Amino acid sequence: MTESLLLRAIRREPLPRRPVWLMRQAGRYLPEYRALRGKHSFAALAGDVDLATRVTLMPVERFGLDAAIVFADIASPLPAMGVDVTFDPGPVIARPIRDQAGIEALADTDPESIAPVVIATLSACRSALPRGTALIGFCGAPWTIAAYLIEGSGAREFPTLRAFAAARPGLLHRLLERLSKSMADYLIAQHRAGADVVQVFDSWAGLLCREDWERLVRPHLARMLEEVGATGVPRILFLQNAPHLVGAYAQLPAEVLSVDWRVDLASLQSRVGGRFAVQGNIDPAVLLAGPGPARAATLGLLDRVDAAGHIVNLGHGVLPETPLGSVEALVEAVHAGSAAAAGPRPFRSVT
Repeated sequence: MTESLLLRAIRREPLPRRPVWLMRQAGRYLPEYRALRGKHSFAALAGDVDLATRVTLMPVERFGLDAAIVFADIASPLPAMGVDVTFDPGPVIARPIRDQAGIEALADTDPESIAPVVIATLSACRSALPRGTALIGFCGAPWTIAAYLIEGSGAREFPTLRAFAAARPGLLHRLLERLSKSMADYLIAQHRAGADVVQVFDSWAGLLCREDWERLVRPHLARMLEEVGATGVPRILFLQNAPHLVGAYAQLPAEVLSVDWRVDLASLQSRVGGRFAVQGNIDPAVLLAGPGPARAATLGLLDRVDAAGHIVNLGHGVLPETPLGSVEALVEAVHAGSAAAAGPRPFRSVT
C-alpha cells in the first residue's frame, strides 16, 4: 500500500520530493467550481455530500496535488451546538454570544453526531482517492470560533471580542472550554471517517498580545490538541498574522507548524529543529502576478527551506482571482525538484 508523501514528510522522512497542497485549493479560482456555484449557493454545496465531495476532489484531479482538504467551513460544526449560522460570504451568527446564558445554551457534542455532512463527505472522498493522496480534515481553533460567535461575523480586528475578553475573562474561559471539547470531538470524528491528517486554523491568533494569549487561549488550545493527538492522527497547526506568537505556538503539541508569509520559514525550521515539520508559506498575492512570479517564489522557497519535513503550501488561502497558470507553475516547480527521481507528473483537466 502506497503511503502519502504528506504523512512521510510529517515524520521528516527522506523523500523524492516535497509534498504540495494549497489552503482553499477548492474554491472560486477554479472554473469548474464557479460553474457549480452558478447553480448552488455555498451553503448548498457544503451541505450536500455528493456536491461537497465533487468540490473536494476538483483541485486534486486538475493539478495532481498530494492532498485533498475536505470542502467545508470552519462554522460547519456550529449547528450541532445549536448555533444558527448563515454565510454572507463568511459566517454570520444570528444570535451572537455575549453572556453566560448564551454560553450555557450551547448544546453538547460528541464525535457521533457533529457535522454529519462533513463526516460523510470525508468518507466518500477517502473511498475516491488513491491511498497515495492524503485526505485532510480541519477545524477552527477555539479562539477563532469564539471570534465569530462573540462578534457575530468577521470584523476588522474584532473589537467586540477583545472587549469581551477584557471585561469577562471568566466567561471567555467557559466558552473556550466548551469549544475546545466540541472541536476535539469534530476532529476525532473526521479522523474516524478517513482523514489522514487534521489541520487547526487559528485565523485570528494574532488579535491578542502574547501575555493575554498565554492566559486566555493557550490552555484550551493545548487541551484540544492533546485530546486529538491521543488518537494518533497527525496535527497541523496554522496561525495567521501572528509573528509575535510563533514561539509560543511552537511549544504546543502538534506535528506540523504552518505559518503565513510574514514569517521566515527557514528561520522557523532551524528554531524548531527536528521537533516539527513545517508548512508554507508562499504569499498568495504573488500568484496574482502570473506563472513567472509564482514559479520564482516557489523555487526561492525550495532553495531557502530544507527539504526534510517541509510541506509546500501558501501562507494563506488561494485568492479567487488567482490564474490557473500560477497554480500550475507552483506545482510544476515542486514536482521538478524530483524530476530525475520520480519523473514529471501530468496535469489532468476535469472541465
